[in-house]
Amino acid sequence: MADETRNHLDGRAHVVVQSGRIEQLHQHIGGGPEADTAVPFQLPPARHRFANRVAEQERIRRAVEDHAPQAGPLVALLTGIGGVGKTALGFHVARHLAGRYPDGVLHVDLDDHRREGTVELAEAVGEMLAGLRVEKEWRERSFAARVKQLWTLTRDKQLVVVIDNARFGSEVAPLLPASDRSLALVTSQGTLYDLDVAAVEVPLGPLPAPDAVELLRHLVDDPRLAAEPEALADLVEGCAGLPAALLVAGHWVRKYRRRPLSRLVGELTAELREKGLPMVEAVWDAAYEGLDGEAARLYRLLPLLPAPVIGEEPAAALLGCGYDEAADLLEELQRAGLLDEGVDGWRMHDLLRGHAERRLRQADPAGAERDQALAALIRWYRRQAARADRTAAGSRMTFAPQPGPTEDGAGDLLFEDKAHALRWLERHRAALSGCVRLAFDAGRYEDAWGLCEPLWTHYLDHPHPGEVLAAFRTGVEAADRTEFLPAMVRMRCQLARPLWEAGRHEEAARQLGQAVHAAQALGTSFEEARLRASALEFQGLLKAETGDLTGAVADFTASREIHARIGNAYGVLLLTHQEGKVALRRGESQEAVGLLERAHAAAVEQGRERMAARTGFELGRALRAVGRLQEADALVVAALESARRRGSATEEVRALGELADLAEALGEAGRAEECRAEAGRIVALQGGLPAPHTS
Repeated sequence: MADETRNHLDGRAHVVVQSGRIEQLHQHIGGGPEADTAVPFQLPPARHRFANRVAEQERIRRAVEDHAPQAGPLVALLTGIGGVGKTALGFHVARHLAGRYPDGVLHVDLDDHRREGTVELAEAVGEMLAGLRVEKEWRERSFAARVKQLWTLTRDKQLVVVIDNARFGSEVAPLLPASDRSLALVTSQGTLYDLDVAAVEVPLGPLPAPDAVELLRHLVDDPRLAAEPEALADLVEGCAGLPAALLVAGHWVRKYRRRPLSRLVGELTAELREKGLPMVEAVWDAAYEGLDGEAARLYRLLPLLPAPVIGEEPAAALLGCGYDEAADLLEELQRAGLLDEGVDGWRMHDLLRGHAERRLRQADPAGAERDQALAALIRWYRRQAARADRTAAGSRMTFAPQPGPTEDGAGDLLFEDKAHALRWLERHRAALSGCVRLAFDAGRYEDAWGLCEPLWTHYLDHPHPGEVLAAFRTGVEAADRTEFLPAMVRMRCQLARPLWEAGRHEEAARQLGQAVHAAQALGTSFEEARLRASALEFQGLLKAETGDLTGAVADFTASREIHARIGNAYGVLLLTHQEGKVALRRGESQEAVGLLERAHAAAVEQGRERMAARTGFELGRALRAVGRLQEADALVVAALESARRRGSATEEVRALGELADLAEALGEAGRAEECRAEAGRIVALQGGLPAPHTS
């Protein structure tokens, strides 16, 4: 080998293994100080001293002590009616036992992932993987693969997992850790008869009166509780031993500090006799009646929000006010005990959500207030999502008319950069997906499919397949209702990708067949021609995914020719890249080299770093196949450096794998082993599953 080549390869070895990555990875994986801080603890801080449940805690403790090895994880099922304190007990036990489980405490609320009664289990498993510090690009896409990833990552761990609001055993089983040294605390309103693992059931009834009094005393430090024991007993009895009701009652008593307790309870009792309400409902009504006018209106409108977490921005959209005013009103609701403040935002207990819905029906029997607020909410979400989309994706192919300036008091958001915009889309993704359905049900079909456009940008960076499938199915139906041809084509293309990524190839093919057929009727404008080319590209990608490489080439070529006719240089670049990748898969290495050389040169000329790295990587693979190893080496090293600059661990691992194959072809087994070892450490750090090596 020539000295020049040897020097170049020595420089490459320095790039690969002297980047500081290895020492960093050793610290994370080998138990260094950074590893200690990585232990998850996903429980909110305790807000007050826990009352009673001694027998239930002892039952769980004995089960932990008696749990046999090799019997799978211990599952404790906490059952009882809503508001009885199941979640509070689960959190309390998890905090108390955390020392026994050094690998951390995870929490997932299944209601956060429930869409029209069904849990998107792939999303719930993804949340648990995130808790285990698996970066988003390393989470498997399909539900089955994510479950296996969870099993792999938990097989030797000692974890506590709190699974909240289960309705069926089938919702719980995929979330259980694989280790028999782990504990799962599951809350449900009833026994999960279809849970296919042994579980210790811990039923919870209402708090006995002495314990309810104790809890109320913890919530309210007030001399009236001791001075008026009969009124206190009546109040506790009226709350039916439900901690959720006692919490509201405590805030209500605290608000009216100057009134005798007997008078407060007497007012509730009079309302009970007059309206025939349960005492619990009377307590909530009393808290509601004590709100200012706008706070009361916000309370009864909050159940319209299609997400479990409540923020001041959508609250402001509901009311048509500014964000600061909405924040003040949410704090007023929290002071009244009608909202909980969590680590991720405000939340409303299901019992109170039902009460708020009833109050809305009473205050707005014709539905005018509801319809106005819902329209404002959908309009606000669509406008902000479109702004985030433009910041994150720049100028791209969209067809929904851009929403105009706000017509209400809720101002527009400013997104500093792509990362900020993507974070906003991730935070609000459940609400955005929910708004698609809300808009469709309200007959706002353009809003429904228009909301799907920014969800597409978000999906490419933050895959949530269950949510996006539901949203884009609705988007397709909404586009059909409007009979707007570009939307009908685009929605089907965007639905097809998550379908084939979920393994539903036949359904994806049907959607794309309809899209390609409909695209033939599009006009001759630049955007319509580009959409026609895009539909062919999607169809080619599906064919490549299912092994129809000849069909894929035909679609890619047809798509590229359309881009060439309309002068879309970037489209030509993308499709040439796709043709080259397929040629390489077919073993047509020389043809692949020619196509990929053209694609790479175009990417460099257009100043597109990411595409230059990707085309260079694929060109390097093709050059290795034809024996041009030194040229291949330079391209793959450049792709590796680009991946590191951009922080793309997935592309970094791919480049390291290719460099290992190149090193083997050059007879440098030691460097090949170093590259593969570093790639393996990156995969382990990111929480991914190592793929078997193939040259």
